[in-house]
Amino acid sequence: MISIAIVEDEDSCAKQMEEYLARYAAESGEEFETVRFCDGDEILENYRAQYDIILMDVQMKFMDGMTAAEEIRKVDPEVVIIFITNMAQYAIRGYAVDALDYVLKPVSYFAFSQRLERAIGRMKRRARRYMTIAIRGGARKLDISSILYVESQGHNLVFVTEGEEHTTTGTIREVEEKLESFGFFRCNKGCLVNLEHVDGVRDGCAIVSGRALPISRGRKNEFLAALTDYVGEVVK
Repeated sequence: MISIAIVEDEDSCAKQMEEYLARYAAESGEEFETVRFCDGDEILENYRAQYDIILMDVQMKFMDGMTAAEEIRKVDPEVVIIFITNMAQYAIRGYAVDALDYVLKPVSYFAFSQRLERAIGRMKRRARRYMTIAIRGGARKLDISSILYVESQGHNLVFVTEGEEHTTTGTIREVEEKLESFGFFRCNKGCLVNLEHVDGVRDGCAIVSGRALPISRGRKNEFLAALTDYVGEVVK
């Protein structure tokens, strides 16, 4: 299911985009979940990086689409943004907020479907490299390759990256299932390590970006084998 936000103050244009999405879904087999906002300030309220694609009108009454996109980018660097506008010069400004593309009004189905197909392609490529975790007050998208390790602390999980820690709820088993195909392996019961960041093994610990993470006796052989396999795959 692809989550799409339509930010458009004109009812007729918003309805047209909903109809185009329904038509594209019927033709492609994709499934969409859509939410409509009537102004830029509406989508910003309680924004939690919950959308895959945003179809953003540029000219709106209270907050224009460019300003809204700038604010969204501060908390969500990965959502795919497509501007809907009747002024082509806004396309240049769109690069500043990493907009994928723009569609000129009046919107034709052909132009819309072309941009949408491109947006879905980018979204799916990025989805393979990113994961979203719930944090206090919202959500956070993490580049999977930036995660050094995930540590279980009671009922919480701590995602450790260089210079940052993000706490969420869950079990180490759940996150292990999500990350096992990305080169993560448990060095002990409560610590899941990104093998990409393992600098070596010393004194019974995995050295990860200068941190010594204990390797449990029962997992030592399996961890070393997984690390050897990972290094071999990278070298190839």
